[in-house]
Amino acid sequence: MAEELPTEVSEQEKVSEAEIAVHWKEEEYYYPSEAFVEQANAADPAILERFSEEHFPECFQEYSDLLAWDEPWNQMLDSSNPPFWRWFVGGRLNASYNCLDRHLEKYGDKAAIIWVPEPESEETQFITYSDLHRRVNEFAALLQDFCELKTGDRVTFYLPMIPELPVSMLACARIGVIHSEVFGGFSGAACGDRIADSGSHILVTVDGYYRSGELQDHKARADEALDAAAKLGQTVDKVLVWRRHPGQYASKSPMVEGRDFFVDEIIGKYRDEVVTPVSMPAEAPLFLMYTSGTTGRPKGCQHSTGGYLAYVAGTAKYYEDIHPEDIYWCTADIGWITGHSYIVYGPLMLGTTTVIYEGVPTYPDAGRAWRIAEKLGVNIFHTAPTMIRMLRKLGPDEPAKYDYHFKHLTTVGEPIEPEVWRWYHEVIGKGEAVIVDTWWQTENGGFLGSTLPAVHPMKPGSCGPAVLGIYPVIYDEDGKEVPAGSGRAGNICIRNPWPGLCQTVWGQPERFVDIYYGKFCKDRSSKDWHDWPYLAGDGAVQAADGYFRILGRVDDVINVAGHRLGTKEIESAALTVDEVSEAAAVPVVDEVRGRAVEIYVALKPGTAPSKAIENKVKEAVDRLIGKIARPRSVWIVQDMPKTRSGKIMRRVIAAISNFGDVGDVSTLANPEIVDEIRHHVQSEKVKRGDQPRELTPEEAAELRSFGHAE
Repeated sequence: MAEELPTEVSEQEKVSEAEIAVHWKEEEYYYPSEAFVEQANAADPAILERFSEEHFPECFQEYSDLLAWDEPWNQMLDSSNPPFWRWFVGGRLNASYNCLDRHLEKYGDKAAIIWVPEPESEETQFITYSDLHRRVNEFAALLQDFCELKTGDRVTFYLPMIPELPVSMLACARIGVIHSEVFGGFSGAACGDRIADSGSHILVTVDGYYRSGELQDHKARADEALDAAAKLGQTVDKVLVWRRHPGQYASKSPMVEGRDFFVDEIIGKYRDEVVTPVSMPAEAPLFLMYTSGTTGRPKGCQHSTGGYLAYVAGTAKYYEDIHPEDIYWCTADIGWITGHSYIVYGPLMLGTTTVIYEGVPTYPDAGRAWRIAEKLGVNIFHTAPTMIRMLRKLGPDEPAKYDYHFKHLTTVGEPIEPEVWRWYHEVIGKGEAVIVDTWWQTENGGFLGSTLPAVHPMKPGSCGPAVLGIYPVIYDEDGKEVPAGSGRAGNICIRNPWPGLCQTVWGQPERFVDIYYGKFCKDRSSKDWHDWPYLAGDGAVQAADGYFRILGRVDDVINVAGHRLGTKEIESAALTVDEVSEAAAVPVVDEVRGRAVEIYVALKPGTAPSKAIENKVKEAVDRLIGKIARPRSVWIVQDMPKTRSGKIMRRVIAAISNFGDVGDVSTLANPEIVDEIRHHVQSEKVKRGDQPRELTPEEAAELRSFGHAE
């Protein structure tokens, strides 16, 4: 109730920018089974000592030994020009060779990729390592000859989840061309921005692909991307169009003569050609991965060849516990860093079979994912909390209907609520599988925080300790260390360089320094890496046992009367209510408290909205966090506005709650839901006497950036 909330805050009560109030209780440990430990790649606790700080950076020798080097490196880490670290200096290698050629003798006839089309009537494709090697070489020959590409050039891909995407990636890597994949769900304008920023003269795309049962016209959006790039001064010379159905054209957008070419019509010239892999310096760029910022010039994270590959191979082996005989399925999109690292490069470097699924894992029904897992014998499953919550909402009883058995589960992309974690473990994992709750970012290349699955116990809601060779610290706003077990949160930083970290922001080195190192760098003239802690931009708290709980971006907080409340913690409280399947907390401008909390919830199928459920959500927040976080309103909605990758667009619902401008929603997966929510929420607010008022420029800017910290 309003009278129970403080309207003035003393100096002692004020919470600094990153010191988000933390009220989550510590959860119990879960332990891996003996069967898992016996077969694990990393079951000996001695590995923790080998990667301790006193053995840094030499500890990463173990990761580099997982690669095939053309020439051995002679310097592990060159830190002479901080923060532009150089790893494995002097070494040379090729990414395509490491994923393909070296496996041919032993695994040539084994599936490298199993591709599952969204329509269940279409045949699943089993692409062996030999098949993939042939396809990659043919496309590499085409790129070299027909497109006249040379080492160091950039190529943009605008491709969905089809086999031609990893083929294109590995073909570029084979000839030393830098690839830049743009998530297929992004708008043409967003793709055009990235084409221009990277300086690409070649675009590789597809005519169409299936999503939710419909054949999407993707070539039309690719043409929009070309127009957007041209307005920014970047001309694309050739557009290579893969066809979803060879010989058939799925788009209404005309092919432009002299610019657009169907790959299946021109690749025949290069049939069975073999391209010698170009031996690249370890520090040569392998790819660009653009983060999804909403304003300003795109931010292209430039990832190296040697350092990135070594870090991904090591983390995939020890944390994903990938063996060559495993069938591994990560449901992420290759358009994101998770897909690059843990669908393509990591699994293929380790010689395993990686599953790629074209469409929506809940299409045509909530049992689809489990049918795939059962049919293919998937034993490692890797997905995001968003997908777990969706599966829990749409088909809570479906996993029990199918005879699959996972040894290992991963969660990635955002903090997972303890209640959802337990459902993942007990229902999807059938109580048999270990879970690694991973924390990392586009810029990082691979995992930064996670339990080592055969060594550390699991704890719901906590990613765990730092991964091997990573030494984190939590700083308050003044750069003072926040001790473990204090119950206080702050900015989580990494004190040391590591091989997977991106080298720079493409074409913007000063931006790289400012964003990731400017805040806590102790001495910008220092050549000592100890003076250059990496700022992740996430809030976190460390328990007395050393486990980290990630609270989300430091911008994803709601400041109620001086108390900075993490949205993830409020949403976790709401998800303890049995009827609730999804929750999103947003700030609303409040004349007294500055900001108040409003929470949007979607219910499990078959559950009718009621005042009783709204009250249960409020009571759960009261009980688990405190009355300071009590939502002013609980809005029960049919669905949340979501991106194509399934992330809830909190910016949109925050704008609705504040009678603000929702901005462009055309690229959402479900743009129609926005008007439905707006009508429901705003009409109810008016009935209650909440009159719209014009937001100040500062308020409007805050709401626009909510959920979109850089």
